[in-house]
Amino acid sequence: MNIILDRPRIADGQDYSPPAPPPRLALRPANAAPGLLDGAWWPRSRDLTRELPALIDTLDRSWARVTRVAVHPSLWPVIPHKVPASGHVVHVGWFNEQDANKLLLLSYTTGRLDLLVIPPECDLAAATRLMAAAADPRCRRTASGIMADDECLTVRRGEADWEAEGGAPSAAGTAAMAVRAGGMWA
Repeated sequence: MNIILDRPRIADGQDYSPPAPPPRLALRPANAAPGLLDGAWWPRSRDLTRELPALIDTLDRSWARVTRVAVHPSLWPVIPHKVPASGHVVHVGWFNEQDANKLLLLSYTTGRLDLLVIPPECDLAAATRLMAAAADPRCRRTASGIMADDECLTVRRGEADWEAEGGAPSAAGTAAMAVRAGGMWA
């Protein structure tokens, strides 16, 4: 009989957990003018306890020591009060007033980072577009604005494919695309 353990034991009896994969993160250049977003983060799941430590460890090394994180509760089924990071504990809070697609990270020494949160279920092509948009120094859109813009592009691409196969867009669909393309969504 074979026994497979989720966490193999090492010789001294300690649990061994494989290292977490590096976070999927894109940041604006350090010398860029301040904007509404400082970059984007694409977590692998909606489990903050599992996802935040790798993000915090990376930002502790490359940006500043993260002390607090704020999220919008609509994207996260469970929001822990504290998350362990390398050598310290980070407090996690939530705000309904915060942009639902944004993660706010605070540091006592440097200030704050605002990151677009790309849904874990997002496909690679869309996530790549969203990360590039959020990390672009010229971007002046909110996190939800970037998400809406990309959703609009996806709708347009789908309708273009449909039209190429002999269909025609509906009047309501055309009007909705015109409103989105005109920048009515923030």
